[in-house]
Amino acid sequence: MTHWRAVGIGFLVGVVAGILAFALPVIGHVGAGLIGGVAAGYVACSDGRDGLLRGAWHGLLAGALGGVLLAVLFAVLGLLVGGLAGGPVGGLLGGAGVFVVGVLIAFVLALDSAIGGALGALVA
Repeated sequence: MTHWRAVGIGFLVGVVAGILAFALPVIGHVGAGLIGGVAAGYVACSDGRDGLLRGAWHGLLAGALGGVLLAVLFAVLGLLVGGLAGGPVGGLLGGAGVFVVGVLIAFVLALDSAIGGALGALVA
């Protein structure tokens, strides 16, 4: 069962670390995902239910949550810009396309958070 408090904490830690990561552009953002995943995995497994898979799952969810939220924001932007440039059909296709690609990228980039979640489960 998913421990949503752990996912929320991991998401918030990842967002704060991501904002601070602009000082080190490439390493910082990978590290932000790892730190958010570690926080999610640690909180999820600190209740005595150990397991690398449990920590990795919570880290993955925490990392993907931020990416999905960004995909929704960019989809709305694509909907508006596409609607202005190509009418209602262009807006719908532009927004939907941006959303699908954004969600796929979010889950791929959440893999470092899953690794961090497994590390957090080891520490807990």
